[in-house]
Amino acid sequence: MTSLDITAATVEPALLDLPWHLPLEDWPAENIAALPKGLSRHTVRFAHLNDHVIAIKETLPELAKREYDMLKLLIKLDVPCVEPFAIINNRTTDDGEELLSVLITRHLKFSLPYRAMWSQGLRPETATRLVDALALLLVRLHIAGFFWGDVSLSNTLFRRDAGAFAAYLVDAETGHLYDSGLSKGQRENDLEIARINIAGELMDLIASGNAQPGVDALATSERIVAKYRELWDALTGVETFEAADRWKINRRVDRLNDLGFDIEELAIKTDASGTQVRIQPKVVDAGHHTRRLIRLTGLDVEENQARRLLNDLDQYRVDNPRPGADEEVLAHEWLSHAFEPVVTAIPKDLSGRLEPAEVYHQVLEHRWYMSEKASRDVSLEEATSSYIENVLRNRRDEEAYLGAPTGVITLPNAIPSGTIVVAEDDEEVDWRDLV
Repeated sequence: MTSLDITAATVEPALLDLPWHLPLEDWPAENIAALPKGLSRHTVRFAHLNDHVIAIKETLPELAKREYDMLKLLIKLDVPCVEPFAIINNRTTDDGEELLSVLITRHLKFSLPYRAMWSQGLRPETATRLVDALALLLVRLHIAGFFWGDVSLSNTLFRRDAGAFAAYLVDAETGHLYDSGLSKGQRENDLEIARINIAGELMDLIASGNAQPGVDALATSERIVAKYRELWDALTGVETFEAADRWKINRRVDRLNDLGFDIEELAIKTDASGTQVRIQPKVVDAGHHTRRLIRLTGLDVEENQARRLLNDLDQYRVDNPRPGADEEVLAHEWLSHAFEPVVTAIPKDLSGRLEPAEVYHQVLEHRWYMSEKASRDVSLEEATSSYIENVLRNRRDEEAYLGAPTGVITLPNAIPSGTIVVAEDDEEVDWRDLV
C-alpha cells in the first residue's frame, strides 16, 4: 500500500487507523457507525473516529477537493452545512489497485435525513415543515451568492428547532459561489430543481407505502416555490409608502428580525416632492436571535430555539425585576436558575435523546400543558420531572441511534429483521412490527 495523501482541517492521527486500503463497501462492521443516511450517487459510510462520528464519501480527487473547499467557504459565510474534515487521496488496495479518493465531513449531531422519518409513514404536516426549512436554507444560500444545482431533501439534513426543523446542506458537489450574487435566472433554476426533486422524492415515498394518507407530492413540492418567494420578497423587496407612514420602516425591520435576519444597512429614498419613501433592506445572514442569545448567555442553538429561550428569558426578567440591573446580569441569573437546572436534571443515560436547547423548549411546552390541565401554575421543577419520566424516557436517542445499516442505498425490504428504525411519532419500532 502506498502512502496516503491527507489534507485535514485538524490534526487527527486516528485517521491513519481506519482501513483506507479497502473500498468503503467492504469496511468491517467494527469501523462502521450505524446511523441513518439519505440516498446518494456515491458510496457513503459513517465511521467512528475517537469520540465522534465522521461521514465518508468516495469520489474523484478533483471533486473531493472542490467540495471540501466549497464547504469551508460556506462555513465562513455562516451558512448551515456540514463541516469539512479531511480529504484522502492516493488510496490503494494491498494488491496495488487504485481506489477512489474520499471526502470526510463531521457528522451533524442530532440531525436526521428525511428518509429516517418515514418508518411509520411520513405525515403531511411533517413534509410541510421539512419543505419550509429547505426553502429558508435555499434563501440563505442564494443571499450568500451560492448556486446549489442539486437542491433536494436527500441532500439536506434536518435538526429539530423548537417545533420546526432547521435544514443543513450536505452535498455541495454541484454548487458554485458567485461573488457578485445570483441572477434571477440562476435562482429560478435552483428553485425549479428543488420543485422537481422534492416531487420525485415524495412520489417515491408514496409509491413505497411509506407516506400517510394526505401527503400530496405535487402540492408539497409547489409549496417550496411559494415559501421561497415569500421569504425572498420579505428580505430583499422594495417597499414604497407615504412619508407620513414612517413607522412602516420599523415594522419592516421587526418583520425581518422575526424571520431571524439582521439588517446590515437600510436604503431609504424619497421622491422629489418628499411625499413618498422607498426602502430596501440589505440583510446579513440569518441568526438574529441566535446571536443575541450567544451574546447574553453563551448558548449556541438553532434560531427558533433561541427565539423560544429568549422569550423565556424575557419572562424571567418580568417575573424577577431588578431595577437598574444590566440585561447580561439577568441573563446569567436565568441561565443559572432556569436553564441549567433543567439540563442537569436529565439522567446521564437519557442525555443523548435530544440536545439541551430542544429539551428545555419541550419542558416549557410540557409545563404549559400541565398547568392548563391542572388549572394552576406548575413549577419548572415539577414539569421537568414529569417530562423526563413521561416523555423523554420514551424517546430514542437523536444524537446517535441505531438505524438501518449504512449501505450505498438501504431499501425497506433490505432492512434486517430486528433492526430498530425511527418512527414518525418518535417511538422506537422493530421493523418486524411494520410489515
